[in-house]
Amino acid sequence: MARKSKQPGGNMPLTQHERSKLTNYGTQKTRLTSDSQLKFGDCCLQNSPAEDPVVTPSGHIYSREAIVAYLLTKNKELNRQKELYDAHLASEQTKQEAETAKSTSMAIQAFIEKDQGSTQKSTQDHAIEYKKNLKRKIDMESKEDGNKRLKEVSYWLSEAQPEFDDSKERITAPPERPPSPMSGEPLRLKDLVSITLNREEGNGKCLCAVSNKAITTQPVLVIKKTGVVILKDIFDSIVKTSDGKKMVCPVTGKKFKEKDVLNLTKGKSGFAASGEVVAKKYTPTLT
Repeated sequence: MARKSKQPGGNMPLTQHERSKLTNYGTQKTRLTSDSQLKFGDCCLQNSPAEDPVVTPSGHIYSREAIVAYLLTKNKELNRQKELYDAHLASEQTKQEAETAKSTSMAIQAFIEKDQGSTQKSTQDHAIEYKKNLKRKIDMESKEDGNKRLKEVSYWLSEAQPEFDDSKERITAPPERPPSPMSGEPLRLKDLVSITLNREEGNGKCLCAVSNKAITTQPVLVIKKTGVVILKDIFDSIVKTSDGKKMVCPVTGKKFKEKDVLNLTKGKSGFAASGEVVAKKYTPTLT
């Protein structure tokens, strides 16, 4: 019996040599390994172990120098944006006042012409104007309707071209505070909380302050009053109380409340949720 590829209607799969030639076509997918994931304790801005680590209300860890430099740069940008916004508001106010003054002046001029014209025009002039109006062709179409119809049928004329309305493109007011690099929430310098990261000698992995277990992808939290970093399961079994009373830090002995506990972002993994750690590159396809 002939091979499957030689039978009528048989499948003609690509060989390995042919498939290797087509690697530059179509969507390319590559799964990111654990080496490319941000490890716990690394600065989210520098992608390196955090020095003098601080944490934001969203639970992201940064080096103090990096996040302070970021906030200073963003504050300068916001100040420039506020100056441009204030100048834009002043320009709009001046333009609106000029339009109001112009319309008021036109209304006053029209009133003066109407009031003085009724006394200065002679009876003979009124009679001549009345006769001209009688001879004039009566047009039932208003001027506005005529201009609208002209724009519809004679769109190539300069009068029929659309006018630019700069009022639609208004500058939006800048935010009061710079956004957090990771969460996008407003961030202040006093929102940063100092934490203590105990690292293992050799590989530099962060350790739990109570159990000395290496922190990789486990849920972890920090006590904001003391800066102590503890694994969540250790905190629930040793520190957390069920009666709502004040808790005691197992390292420093200081008392704290539930609001003083902050969940930190976990370290990323290249195995769990593997569908979310795939990089794609779109290239032309063969048709």
